[in-house]
Amino acid sequence: MAKVRAHELRGKSKQELLNQLKELKGELSALRVAKVTGGAPNKLSKIKVVRKSIARVLTVYRQNQRTALKSKIEEDAKNKSGKAYFPLDMRAKKTRAIRRRLTKEQANKKTERQKKKQAAFPERKFALKA
Repeated sequence: MAKVRAHELRGKSKQELLNQLKELKGELSALRVAKVTGGAPNKLSKIKVVRKSIARVLTVYRQNQRTALKSKIEEDAKNKSGKAYFPLDMRAKKTRAIRRRLTKEQANKKTERQKKKQAAFPERKFALKA
């Protein structure tokens, strides 16, 4: 089987992707048997291509699942139905520190004492000569 291209896979349905995945896995197992039994060198080099093709099929399959789920969640949000929270694997990853830090609103809040002090002693404005 030739190298699989991701843009070709995007047009396929879920069932077609699963069938192609099954074929590729079968081919990979046949190539591994050929490797053990001392097959031709061209078969051994084909193992890498097949493994990468399997990865591409799985990637496109997962992307299709995610886009379908994302559109369903957005639709539920518009209709005010469904789950209240976005699934963890669908959220932006960023870094642990960024996810845990205060929001901009929380960081900019001031205590009563800070508010009084700022009202009593506002920042001075100086007129500068040019």
